[in-house]
Amino acid sequence: MSRKRGKSGRRAAPRRSQASTRRSPVGANAAPAGRAANRSRILLMIVGAAVLLTGAVAYRVFAGTSPATSSSATLLASTAGQAQGETVDGISCQTSEQVVYHIHAELMVFVAGESRVIPEGIGIVGCFYWLHSHTRDGIIHIESPVDRIYSLGNYFDIWKQPLSTTQVGPATGAVNAYVNGVRFSGDPRSIPLTPHAIIQLNVSSEVPAHTFTFPPGL
Repeated sequence: MSRKRGKSGRRAAPRRSQASTRRSPVGANAAPAGRAANRSRILLMIVGAAVLLTGAVAYRVFAGTSPATSSSATLLASTAGQAQGETVDGISCQTSEQVVYHIHAELMVFVAGESRVIPEGIGIVGCFYWLHSHTRDGIIHIESPVDRIYSLGNYFDIWKQPLSTTQVGPATGAVNAYVNGVRFSGDPRSIPLTPHAIIQLNVSSEVPAHTFTFPPGL
């Protein structure tokens, strides 16, 4: 059968199949998909950097709440001569931390107006005394198998450092004490380690009572 001719007498060109002129869906979407993936990666990197920056700022803010965390402060005394596992004041040293009675207190020490660092590792010598420290921010961990009120004197006995009205560790002079911002009269050894107690000892000169913010979870 003959093909139809147009008005000009020429044969009409056959129509192209839609399938032959339509672009492949994969080819059409590949570039946008790649750009979307790149945007997602960039967004994740920005969010990650923001989280790290926020954590760093939060750490600096928290560290600044306690003068005992100052990097320029001097160590009050090392843990070199502390108790080595023997029972001290009825307090044992055990292979794991006890949680029947679990609280925290804060200790700050100033000598002649300058802050002193309380070392980490007090009461940790291959075993855990019920009173010990993990960090240099002055936080005392009281983790005991019995419900008992311990004293600051117990902590210093484990540390094997002197504590009296005239001496704190190696520092000597008149000692003024504050507990939760209130002046404590009497022997600083008898200061009770109660939940979130903020204990400040001033040796030789007076320093106003400081505040302290315990980190979340303590």
